[in-house]
Amino acid sequence: MNESHRSTIVIGTLLILAGLFFAMVQIVPGLNTLIDQQNSWVLIIEGAAVVLLILGIALRAPDMAIPATIVAGVGGILFYQATTNNWGSWAYLWTLIPGFVGVGMIIANLLGARDRHPIRSALDSIGTSVVLFVIFAAIFGGLTNFGPYWPLLLIAAGVLLGVRALLRKY
Repeated sequence: MNESHRSTIVIGTLLILAGLFFAMVQIVPGLNTLIDQQNSWVLIIEGAAVVLLILGIALRAPDMAIPATIVAGVGGILFYQATTNNWGSWAYLWTLIPGFVGVGMIIANLLGARDRHPIRSALDSIGTSVVLFVIFAAIFGGLTNFGPYWPLLLIAAGVLLGVRALLRKY
């Protein structure tokens, strides 16, 4: 399939997805209230992530899954912040970005980039993200839902890092 046909298919797919989205907003009454005008700007970011992923698949560039998951993840963070008005949470939510990279690496691996993105590296990225999230959320008050037990998450993260370092030697 030549480049012109691939581009036409991508544009057609994007139009179909946009049409399905707008049809769902009209058909499902609760969806319209969930996506109000004030927070609809976040949908543009999520749409950009979908476009990146579709382009990657259409152009046979599985590595495009990585920026697609980063954009989608940041869009999800911004949606959370916009709906809860908790903009200060960025102090610890940014630590999820390496995890988004790891998820993108897994998707890229599934799409055919096995030699460039091994699952172990992807899981390392996700693990690093979780550890950073726990540490920064503990420092900046993002773990208040765990009550007095949030220090146990820090201990568990430290134990996991130590065990992983010991096992890496073998």
